Amino acid sequence: MAEWLGIGGLMGALPARAHVVAHGEDGSLDAPAFVARAAAWREAFAAAPGASVALYAESTAESTAEFAAALFGAWHAGKHVVLPGDTRAETLAALDGHAAVRAGDLPGGIRPRQHAACAAPEWPRLDPRATRVTMFTSGSTGAPGAIVKHLSQLEAEVQALQAAFGAAVPARARVLATVSHQHIYGLLFCVLWPLAAARAMPAARLAFHEEIVRACGDGAPAVLVTSPAHLRRMPPALGWAPARAALHAVFSSGGPLPPEAAADALRHLGHAPVEVFGSSETGGIAWRQRARHDERWTPLPGVQWRLQDGFLAVRSAHLPDDGWHLCADRAQPAGDGGFALAGRADRIVKIEEKRVSLTQVEQALQQSALVREARVVLLELDSGMRLGAVVVPSEGGAAMLAGAGRAALLAALRADLAPAVDALALPRRWSFAEALPCNAQGKTTEAMLRDVFRRVLPVARWQPSQDALSASAELEIGADLAVFDGHFPGSPIAPGVAQVDWVMALAPERLPVPPRAQFRRLETLKFQAVIVPGSTVQLALTWQPERNALAFRLSSAQGPHASGRIVFGDAHV
Repeated sequence: MAEWLGIGGLMGALPARAHVVAHGEDGSLDAPAFVARAAAWREAFAAAPGASVALYAESTAESTAEFAAALFGAWHAGKHVVLPGDTRAETLAALDGHAAVRAGDLPGGIRPRQHAACAAPEWPRLDPRATRVTMFTSGSTGAPGAIVKHLSQLEAEVQALQAAFGAAVPARARVLATVSHQHIYGLLFCVLWPLAAARAMPAARLAFHEEIVRACGDGAPAVLVTSPAHLRRMPPALGWAPARAALHAVFSSGGPLPPEAAADALRHLGHAPVEVFGSSETGGIAWRQRARHDERWTPLPGVQWRLQDGFLAVRSAHLPDDGWHLCADRAQPAGDGGFALAGRADRIVKIEEKRVSLTQVEQALQQSALVREARVVLLELDSGMRLGAVVVPSEGGAAMLAGAGRAALLAALRADLAPAVDALALPRRWSFAEALPCNAQGKTTEAMLRDVFRRVLPVARWQPSQDALSASAELEIGADLAVFDGHFPGSPIAPGVAQVDWVMALAPERLPVPPRAQFRRLETLKFQAVIVPGSTVQLALTWQPERNALAFRLSSAQGPHASGRIVFGDAHV
């Protein structure tokens, strides 16, 4: 029978053990070394002010093990741990309201002394209610929200995972992961469950399919914790044999896995992925393997469910209390005590006082034979609030884009949408991509979708010109330009590299300049004065064919801002 160390008393049980806690390319970390590292973190946190600490650790080859040591060190120092999902500027700004101290890879983060000479500390059992962690929702349907989890909830969930899947995982199997431990799925599957079951954590997150295959190369038993983002894009030409030989289970969460992706994973990895359904708020709810269960979800041990006005409601020890939690997912019974999902509740926005369902627009787009995946987001444009659509074309859509062009594909998609979508709800901005943007958990957030449509070029009003070798334009430097993000907070200015990029992007609209790929160097480059949001700047361009160069000048009523010459190819002077 597999060992079970649990979470609350884990640190008290580990010092006497010698099993491997984490595997990595640079070696293994055994239990005594892990406890020593946690003790160093505990000492650092004990000296830190305040009751809460923000922890982020993703930068090193041993980041998961370092994160786990810091997490338990903070808990045993009596700290409430806050886990940001990323280090975006808006995420960091929001941390100040949740944590007094930053740690790890966060700006200004504290770290333990590398060779802290800690006396062997006592490791009392953690209080299941007083020990807490704050996590954040993905923001897939809005701004991320903070969720407090008590250790009792986390302990109940890892026990449920062990009861449901422990028999399928060899006792000493190591965990390989493509997801981040900063989110609930990765925290449970990559840190807490492996530690509680005396199984080796991953050293760090694997970003590429090739890394998965390489990590399986020694044939040692392993399980893979991943997401639809990775399983949807498995290159068939990659030699998957080492993964099929080493893996004993594949777990996926973060969204439903399309049937074709589930079939690809079974073929390449040798196992039907175990999909785990849940959320940051509810914890794990249910699981399925498409090869066995098709659309039916089976509740995890200890999870009760019922329908409430057609919506799924759940109750379990993974929740903060014993009440029923109403989900935003529609569901219906599917036999054998399970259920099938029937879509999420509509995400409603208002456009010119008319209610528009983002879900309906997405579903209508995905009905088109030209579309494989699509997400829409509300954007604030000059014309008011309008929708933007990020579309992954199907093979037919990609062929139309390559052959007939963007305008033809847009016309076809608008025609497909017209019968099902109000004219106001037709997307005004479109982006075609090979894949939807996603975070480390494989989720597509609204912030990521909005970033796709962030303007990178100023509005250019070209002036009439009779000269084929010169052009001029008036540039409106809007405050919403992406180049002002983080450059600099409180005093935004346009970076010099962005100004050169504007010139290279706008010049081909009026002059016969070569493509960017033929760029060679910059000459006589000068930056005389900063450009700030809200400015109106004059752009003057001159194409010099004898030099194969583009001369430019940026100026305004305040005087010159920048000038120089961009040389392409082999200049002939």
